[in-house]
Amino acid sequence: MEMQCFEEMAARVLAGEELSDAEAMAILQCSDEELLPLLQAAYQIRKHYFGKKVKLNMIMNTKSGLCPENCGYCAQSIISKAPVEKYSMMKKEEIVAGARRAHGLKAGTYCIVASGRGPANRELDIVVDAVKEIKQTYEQMTVCACLGILNGEQATRLKEAGVDRYNHNINTSSSHHPTITTSHTYEDRVETVETIKQAGISPCSGVIVGMKETLEDIIDMARSLKQLDADSIPVNFLHAIEGTPLEGTDELNPRYCLKVLCLFRFINPSKEIRISGGREVNLRSLQPLGLYPANSIFIGDYLTTAGNAGLADQQMLEDMGFEVDLVAMDKEIGELQHIYGSRQ
Repeated sequence: MEMQCFEEMAARVLAGEELSDAEAMAILQCSDEELLPLLQAAYQIRKHYFGKKVKLNMIMNTKSGLCPENCGYCAQSIISKAPVEKYSMMKKEEIVAGARRAHGLKAGTYCIVASGRGPANRELDIVVDAVKEIKQTYEQMTVCACLGILNGEQATRLKEAGVDRYNHNINTSSSHHPTITTSHTYEDRVETVETIKQAGISPCSGVIVGMKETLEDIIDMARSLKQLDADSIPVNFLHAIEGTPLEGTDELNPRYCLKVLCLFRFINPSKEIRISGGREVNLRSLQPLGLYPANSIFIGDYLTTAGNAGLADQQMLEDMGFEVDLVAMDKEIGELQHIYGSRQ
């Protein structure tokens, strides 16, 4: 496709139209010579909804390893031989201290993450108590939890404690899911997203790209998240860790990663698209260009891998003329409560 075609596609998306499968495939298969026009077209959509704002998110790995699930990408799974640190749920004070650090780094969203299929009662109690204290201290901070599969009662407890957003990724397409894990189903993941929506919590759900999926799988993933109406979509790029079943998998290059981000922006135009795990090792020197389609990044380290050092990400934003978005979440949460509040 030529530059004008991508611009026309962006204009139609902004007018409320959806891409055809052929157009979606054309984005993923566009030549590297067409990459800059594609990025410019994706940026027109991103600018319409988010201007020059970038949301910063920080993860706290509150429980590491010790997971009974067999996810092939994860260093913390029961089948992983990766030498990761293993520890049970942190104390409330440690989780609150993480929020203090996130605040100091200007991260508007603080993500409390724990390994495992789902939270035990004791673990949920700790998170609930920590969130209450965090909200008392940092009223404007968006608190996101990622604790695995939830039931309705657990989701309600998190909502009442002050959790704004809950992350539970679909990870891949429904057809490819059984090749990645068999200890839970794709439907289990979708059901958890629906459960948190029913509780009035903003849904965050995303994917991992580079796990031997097809281009059709990528398109299906983007469309599935549109159907789920996920408010925030983290796009992870596989960082294949030694000792996991996907060890040695190396299917990605920076240019393809940018095309994937553009596809997710075209299909989910008004949603937060976050460049997540694997950004540094897969986008490499092209990381700044990812912010033309995406409007959100993680700062600091990930669950078991390191992120950019120091204030490198803030410097990148400044160099590009982008601004840190600290307050946009308030509007999103209000809208979500209006949509889902009547269902509680």
